[in-house]
Amino acid sequence: MTSAPFDFTPLLPAGLPPAAARWTGRVKYDFTGGNNDPDALPLDGLIAAADAVLRREGRTLSTYGLNSGPQGYRALRDFLVVKLKRDAGIACSADDILITSGSLQALDLVNHTLLARGDTVLIEEDCYQGSINRLLKLGVTPVGIPLDREGLRIDALANALADLKTKGIRPKYIYTIPTVQNPTATVLPVERRAALLQLAADYGVPVFEDDCYADLSWSGERPPALYAMSDLGNVIHIGSFSKSIAPALRVGYIVAPWSIMSRMLAIKTDAGSGALEQMVLAEYCTAHFAKHVPALRKSLRAKLTTLMESLREHFGAAAEFDDPQGGIFLWVKLPDGVDALKLFPLAQAAGVAINPGPEWSVNKAHARSRLRLCFANLSHEEISQGVAALAEVCRKEFGVPD
Repeated sequence: MTSAPFDFTPLLPAGLPPAAARWTGRVKYDFTGGNNDPDALPLDGLIAAADAVLRREGRTLSTYGLNSGPQGYRALRDFLVVKLKRDAGIACSADDILITSGSLQALDLVNHTLLARGDTVLIEEDCYQGSINRLLKLGVTPVGIPLDREGLRIDALANALADLKTKGIRPKYIYTIPTVQNPTATVLPVERRAALLQLAADYGVPVFEDDCYADLSWSGERPPALYAMSDLGNVIHIGSFSKSIAPALRVGYIVAPWSIMSRMLAIKTDAGSGALEQMVLAEYCTAHFAKHVPALRKSLRAKLTTLMESLREHFGAAAEFDDPQGGIFLWVKLPDGVDALKLFPLAQAAGVAINPGPEWSVNKAHARSRLRLCFANLSHEEISQGVAALAEVCRKEFGVPD
């Protein structure tokens, strides 16, 4: 006799998110996510690094933390000390760095250390979906600050801080992606960085700096990190190897003063992030990172050119966008008659996956007709074909382009 499947439903606690759907594979033209360029991934170098580091010190895998302590593999933190000083102007020691399982765990550690239900944070109006969703799930109110072509608007930030103060609200932090912002790819100038830090100091609000895309600035140059510019110790800085090496490795990091680092470390109860990934990255990056990233940027810039040319060819003036200063995303504005959330399933059915703008913005109405397109993972031919297929859907369903 066949028994009925056990029903777990009555045992589930209240407040769980909806059940996940089974993964059925990627569509043909996938412009979503933060996937990177497979042809630019340094596969041979990673293979050689894995072989070398495992032969030399693989037996340290027998201990939690690789004999490096709970903050992560020492050689990787030592590499980051050099990299952060060279690229971002950050002067720190290995003891100021915590290795995490991707930047998402870094986000969670910061949020669970600082936030409680009912709190308020300031965040860029158009911003990383993962940051927005995490705040909402925690019952935290995100106050969106508009951006322009130079990034976060300091006048709007000042007004928001003043308005909250009149209401007796002290935001828990100001969250910003100042260097190659997601999704707009803007880079905040030094003058605005200084003004942001001054406002943070004046109002007694810490700054949460997400620097995950900073390695992908086309020029190879960037302003100093907010962490480097602050002399108050009020900035928490996070970064990742997902965009510079490979997202599937799931390695990120936090740079923070010990006073707050020690509190985050106390709630990182996973017995350490993936050790093999840390070992391979340290081995590879110490020798090759500075040569690898320029080649990656060149490949990505070429794909962005293909995407922009394809949008101009198939959408004409109906697709509005700025030429990004780096990164792997293009933030596209379609005519107001296009509802990106309604476009999403229609495009999916035609084999094209997009990120609807409202999912990447605190202001859903502002982003109603916007799309975030990731161009890194597709080939040049797939980018062109995908844009053509998307234009056909938009023409059929919304009359765009005319």
